[in-house]
Amino acid sequence: MGATILLVDADTSNRSDWERLLQHYGYKVVSAKDGKQALEKCPRIQPDLALIADALPGMSGVEVCRRLKGAALTRYTPVIMMLPSTDGADATRRREAQDAGVDDFWGRPGSRWEAFNRIQTILQLKSYIDHQAESVILSLARSLEAKDPGTEGHSERLVHYSLQLGASLGLSEDELEVLRIAGLVHDIGKVAVPDAILRKPGRLTPTEMEIIRQHPVVGESICAPLKSFRDALPLIRHHHERMDGSGYPDGLMGEHIPLPARILQTVDIYDALTMDRPYRKAMPQDAALAVMMSEAHRGWLDCALVVKLTDICQSTAFGLPVAEYASATSSWMA
Repeated sequence: MGATILLVDADTSNRSDWERLLQHYGYKVVSAKDGKQALEKCPRIQPDLALIADALPGMSGVEVCRRLKGAALTRYTPVIMMLPSTDGADATRRREAQDAGVDDFWGRPGSRWEAFNRIQTILQLKSYIDHQAESVILSLARSLEAKDPGTEGHSERLVHYSLQLGASLGLSEDELEVLRIAGLVHDIGKVAVPDAILRKPGRLTPTEMEIIRQHPVVGESICAPLKSFRDALPLIRHHHERMDGSGYPDGLMGEHIPLPARILQTVDIYDALTMDRPYRKAMPQDAALAVMMSEAHRGWLDCALVVKLTDICQSTAFGLPVAEYASATSSWMA
């Protein structure tokens, strides 16, 4: 699929010319006639690049850029400010735009080929940077687990468990891929939690619990700028919600919690119960499933998912050797 480009220009003729040019080269173009409309569309389209005219009604192009760069989903989106002429641009205006985060200034390109090449170059650079950032985030997620023997291999097990449960529910390949990515990075926000809290063998204080409860929000913020993680953001943010609304961070209830997030939550709890933790020993599978069914009846977990998980556990070997976890995830992490 071609990259998505946000085009913001009040001039209908200019906007049409740019649309034809960009669509000709296979880009998906989402147009806006002013800054307000552009900012409203951004959370839905998550553009790979923004082309913004300098002069816009109501809100300047510079202010649109400032707000894009200040939002989690678009903070790393390249922004090109389109000027009538780069040679005659006012120096003060250019400095103001650069301070707002504008990445490049364009006049009207000399040819379609020039415009295509410049866009391709910027998008390829962004893709390279995103790939490097993905590698860092994945390495960080693994290093967080490696620091604590009680959770080492947790994310890889969640990948395997969630794919089994998701496949049994008929999820598509794309949905399973999102589950796989979310399983690997769902706890990345714990990078902001002190080790003393993560490894505490006793009950957490209310203050410590509040710190722990921020990790889904932190994790979402870390992963939001990278396109490859964006479909996984609802899973990262909501895998600690509860069906009765008593979970965190948003207190979502029932069907308002996305199904993939409920799947991840279910296998997350299963893995936590069946592995040694600082505050208790691992439970046998049957005991863990009994605890989960009790929590489902209390309104915390999705009862249908716990029943499905129980069926899978009773009919298959619900697990893989550690070496197979690495093999199962290596293609995406390479």
